[in-house]
Amino acid sequence: MKPICVPCQRFFRAERTGDYFIEGMPKENGAQPGTAEPEKWQPYKLWAGDRWRCEGCGTVVIVGTGLHPVAEHYQPDFTKRAESLGATLQVNDC
Repeated sequence: MKPICVPCQRFFRAERTGDYFIEGMPKENGAQPGTAEPEKWQPYKLWAGDRWRCEGCGTVVIVGTGLHPVAEHYQPDFTKRAESLGATLQVNDC
């Protein structure tokens, strides 16, 4: 079943499959999550998922990620792989 937007009472629509994104990790203890202090976060893991959009309110979610990341920060080709796959979104949360 498709994801559901509860406020709009509509199904989300698939916008892009194979959408790559980066999971961030804090550079220091106490870094605020999300967009509050992006400078206090660094790339950690590269993931792939599917991007869905609610046509009612425009909310966008990524779901359907795998159990394991595509790559991790300690691997020598991490940055190159993230760039080549178009991963521009970094999720700053733990």
